[in-house]
Amino acid sequence: MHAKARRSARRRTAIVGAAVAVIVAGFAVRLVDIQVVNAQEHLDNRAAYSGIGFSQVLSGTRGSIVDGEGTVLASSTTQYSAQFDPVHVKDIEHVDEDGREYTVTWEESAADIGEIVGRSGDEVQAIVADALAADAASQYALLADDLTTQQYRELTALGLPYLSFHPVQSRAYPYGAVAGNLIGFVGDDGEPLAGYEAAENTCLQATDGSLTYQQGSDGLIIPGTEVTEAPVDGGTLQLTLDADLQWYMQQMIAEETQNQQAQAGAVMVVEVATGAVRAAAEYPTVDPNDPTAVDADDRGSRIFSRTFEPGSTFKAVTAATLLDQGAATPYTSVTASGHEAFPNGAVVGDSFQHAAFNYTLTGALIDSSNVALSKFGELVPDETRYEYLQKFGVGTKTDIGFPGEEPGLIYPPDQWGAQGHYATTFGQAFTTTMPQVVNAYQTLANDGVREPLHIVESCTKPDGTVTKPELSEPRRVVSEEAADTTIRLLENVATQGSLAPAVAVDGYRIGTKTGTAQKSDGHGGYKAGLYFTSIIGVVPADDPQYIVMVTLDEPTRVTSSAATAPALQKAVTQVVKNYRVMPSEKTEEPLPKFAE
Repeated sequence: MHAKARRSARRRTAIVGAAVAVIVAGFAVRLVDIQVVNAQEHLDNRAAYSGIGFSQVLSGTRGSIVDGEGTVLASSTTQYSAQFDPVHVKDIEHVDEDGREYTVTWEESAADIGEIVGRSGDEVQAIVADALAADAASQYALLADDLTTQQYRELTALGLPYLSFHPVQSRAYPYGAVAGNLIGFVGDDGEPLAGYEAAENTCLQATDGSLTYQQGSDGLIIPGTEVTEAPVDGGTLQLTLDADLQWYMQQMIAEETQNQQAQAGAVMVVEVATGAVRAAAEYPTVDPNDPTAVDADDRGSRIFSRTFEPGSTFKAVTAATLLDQGAATPYTSVTASGHEAFPNGAVVGDSFQHAAFNYTLTGALIDSSNVALSKFGELVPDETRYEYLQKFGVGTKTDIGFPGEEPGLIYPPDQWGAQGHYATTFGQAFTTTMPQVVNAYQTLANDGVREPLHIVESCTKPDGTVTKPELSEPRRVVSEEAADTTIRLLENVATQGSLAPAVAVDGYRIGTKTGTAQKSDGHGGYKAGLYFTSIIGVVPADDPQYIVMVTLDEPTRVTSSAATAPALQKAVTQVVKNYRVMPSEKTEEPLPKFAE
């Protein structure tokens, strides 16, 4: 080829290449304009022409409630509902990997759907046919509302544009009524209604996400229009409870409440060193899986909402006050008979008639003498006793902060009156809750340091963030010597008192004190022969590790606090077994009940 011809060929090739480059560049600019610069405008125009926008909620999962060992007490499961858009149900055109077109008929799709959900293809077709018969423009017909995650995945894999899905949250309580009064429950709409489900909703509540997209007139999602905002699951709420111990205590207190023909019963177990509540069981109780099966009054927790005069259990607080003030020792004595009138006009009586005894402080607690405690109480001013009662927690809610928890009530000394001046020494003329009494004994058993009671251990969010409840700082209430001496007095009550055989636990030294509170008749007086009874134990007395308290409301088989003794013995026995508490190695010499 001549050189001139070759130059001409190269020139033509260059011109053609330049033209092609200009065309490609033009397409590229237009593509950027469509997909980037004016993408939303084009999508909006397309949607206006061939479809509309849709939004779907993506539900997060409500967090679980677990016990101290991680045992699940409440959890959420997700099921799915599936709905047809009947007006858009039709045969679906597909293209396989080799580019060949093929059709999946509605009859074939119905058969596939039926195989997944456990129905025949004809039954599935009938759902759509019935909906269209009722409304030719129907866009809703329910296929199922209880699909498992596996069924949901198999159905979505079919890629049917006329089938949509919505998650349905379901709350389950695998331990049933165990801790039901504390855990609470949720409504049919998933809203928390009681207990820690409501109180700790900030921890447990999930944050929903969303899926938005535009759908063409053929029912298919327009590619590139999907926008997903991921849901955030709720956190895990860990409680201090021991599910196994809680289960035992609920069975036991139900049995004892019925044995004693009482209206209600409760038992609490608290760890001395930490203030952690290991069990808080009561009867009647509620199963959160079916809360409407019981009366509304039984769906909460009487442990926290019921107030009562603690009675003789608070004689230990009077003794600790005297010991801490240096006003008495275990051997200090007063002379007290079974019934006495005091100079200010007050009249005080013991639960049994007796002649004048020269009681030691130890003996006053052993016989639970109201008269003797009244005289011991006068060894310190009323203002001092009032301050100690407050420091022990009377009149203030515990750190547990359970919904509906009451603070109790105590008046200042200038409002005590003649009778209250003495009654406050033996646990009357003020009210407490069960946790307040337990906290007072936890203080005595913990060398005089009051640890805040708590049931919530922590909240762990899905990202691993752990938050702890805000609790009061531990507080010294009485000296270590005063606290330890008071526990020794309580041990003498357990070994020398009238209930000694009924509360004894082989191999263990324990300290106990009973309480029998009169109940208001609602008309300014008290119910005749009916009481709110209680008993509290410290175990082991030589190395206090647990506080156990039992209450019975209006027992009628045995009306006094003796009704609670069998329950305490069973509860303490289970606690030392459950936590493998070592038996006591030796016993202390008994303290004298009377002065020589």
